[in-house]
Formats: sequence, C-alpha cells, structure tokens
Amino acid sequence: MLVGRDDSCPSLLEELDLPSFEQRFPWIGGDLQTLRDTFISERLPADTGKKIEIAVPSLSTGAAGAGHLLALLDIPKDFSYTRGVVLLLHGLGGSSRRLGLRRMACSFLEAGFAVLRLNLRGADPGRHLAPGTYAAQCNSDLGPVIVRARKLCELLGKQVDSCKGALPLFGAGISLGGTMLLNACLEKQHIDEKGKPALDALVCTSSPLDLAACSASIERPRNRVYQRWLLNRLIRQTLADPFGVNDREKHLLSLKSESGFPRTIRAFDAAITAPRWGYKDVNDYYLEASPLLKLIKSSAMLPPTLFLQAIDDPWVPVAGVEQLAEHISSSQVPRCQFMLTKKGGHNGFHGIKGCWGDLLVQKWFTRLWIDCFS
Repeated sequence: MLVGRDDSCPSLLEELDLPSFEQRFPWIGGDLQTLRDTFISERLPADTGKKIEIAVPSLSTGAAGAGHLLALLDIPKDFSYTRGVVLLLHGLGGSSRRLGLRRMACSFLEAGFAVLRLNLRGADPGRHLAPGTYAAQCNSDLGPVIVRARKLCELLGKQVDSCKGALPLFGAGISLGGTMLLNACLEKQHIDEKGKPALDALVCTSSPLDLAACSASIERPRNRVYQRWLLNRLIRQTLADPFGVNDREKHLLSLKSESGFPRTIRAFDAAITAPRWGYKDVNDYYLEASPLLKLIKSSAMLPPTLFLQAIDDPWVPVAGVEQLAEHISSSQVPRCQFMLTKKGGHNGFHGIKGCWGDLLVQKWFTRLWIDCFS
C-alpha cells in the first residue's frame, strides 16, 4: 500500500517519473479546475470509436426493462502492440462524448491501450437503447459489460503479436463512474472460480466513497450553481427517456408538483434513483451503494487500485479517501495506492503540460502492465 501526496511524499511520482501537480494559469483553485472543461474546448482526434451494443437485463424491481448499453471501442494506431483494454466510465450526467473522458481515452490510446468507452443506462448517445437511468451501484448492468469486455480481451489478444493469451482488462472511472466500478469489483459473483477479480486493475478519479457525505457537500450554499447544473442535466436526461416515464415520476419532476420538482441531488435520488433500483428510500440507497464501508471490510477483493483525489475538490469530500487510506495502511493491503493532491478540483488536474491527472493514470497503467503483464 502506498499513500502519496504530490508535495510531501513523492515516492509514487518518482516511480512514475512524473513531476508534482502544478496548476496552470488561469485555472487556479478547485472551482476553476473543476469548470475548465466546461469553458474550454480542445482539438481531439475525430471520434472513430466502433459501436458495440451490450445486452443488459431488466431491473429486478421492474422499474426499467431490458435493453442495451452502447459502448465505443477505440483501437491504438499500432494495433499489433496493443497492451490491454481499458473500460472507461463517465460520471454523473456524463457520456462517452464528454471532453474529459475523451481526452483520457486519447491518453490511453497513445500508451498502446484499447479503450471501451461505456455509456451507462440513460446516457446519450445510447439513450434510445435502454429504459431508465443508472445508479452508483448498478452491478446488474455492469456484470454483462465486464463479461463482454473480457471476451473482447480474448479476441484482441489473439490478434496481437506479443500477446500469448487474453489481454488484461483495466478499469478507469471518472467521479461516479469510479464508484460504480468499485461496487462491481466488490460483487462476489463478478469474481471467477479461480478467484480472479472483475478487473485486472482499477483507477478511480475524484470518486465518491460515501454518497451521503458527497450529497451533503454538493448541498452547501457555495455549490448552489453546481447543484442546479447537475440537476438540470439529470432531470432532462430522465424526461427524455424514449421508453417513457411513469405518471409518478413525471409528476415529481414537474414544476406543478405540490412539493416542487427536486431542488437537490438527494431529492432527485429519493424521487427517481432509489425507487428505480429497488431501495427502500434514499438513506438505504446511499448506505448500500457507498463502497467505503465495504472497502474497509473487503479491500482484499480489489485488483491493484489507484485512488486519485484533490483535497480542494468542491464536490467530493477527501475524508472518505483519507479514512480508507488510513485503514488500508494499518491492514497492509499492498494492491491499493493513493495519490492526494492539494489542488486539482473535481476531475480537474489541469497542469502546465496538459491534464496531469490523465498522464498520471496512463503512466500508472503502463507501469503495472510492464511489471505484471508484459
């Protein structure tokens, strides 16, 4: 186990030959780091990802039927030397098209990794393929995705000159996407009969470990604009369901509702997310879908995992990652590593030479591949 801080414990950075994070002007402070990708567009290569549809079952609650999730497969230019496949998940209100996610995918491609960019249930551009919306714990959807990704690793491995078997499957989750992947890795049914975890490695960037604490953080007065922006995206996404929404949901999301439409993320989760995914209420959802306590009890179930978190993240409190790091430090679980930076915002990490966070994750995956899979 290794806990690193970019300014006080540079061991992980030294291993990766990476300098400490330094903010790039004018993106100074947690808020501007967080908002940078909303204000700025970047010239990225044309999106040529191959569309793959992955069948997912109906929710056990009957709140949403069976359908398909849309993933886009990006292949490195020099395919014959592909190192592995990265399953890449977006965060709340995101999709495979978001700038930060596409930029991270490009970073992986440059390092020789194929990338499978998944659109979760309800996210464009796969909105028309499955009814309903996703949750922080959506193992019934991610299970088939991981199975399909493993088969893809086998298929690509047969075509790669230097590979003697299946390619390794890595996972990278941005914000809530990392929470989902953690929950999937903690699901025992995703571990095969030989004890192999769902993923061969995992990186979580700015990922909530305690949903209640994260919800409370978003509800702070200083975050009013953030919350309104996220809520508008979630409500539009829900109402745009081509399979329709039921009368109760339509009423709750309407301005004409007696109680008013949801004004907080917690209220939205109480009205939509929790009942759709079969939880008794929002408190039950936040408790069961928060991976922190499960990780403290069962962190040994994880593959090699890196947690990247900024202390000045305005959305996700750093306390959860610090609590987990302290526990894992005392229990000596070597497969978990932590990189905590003083600055960086929420999934920001915009540095002097581009996105420092993307480079950190790319180098971490590359080093792991060299050490364990080459």
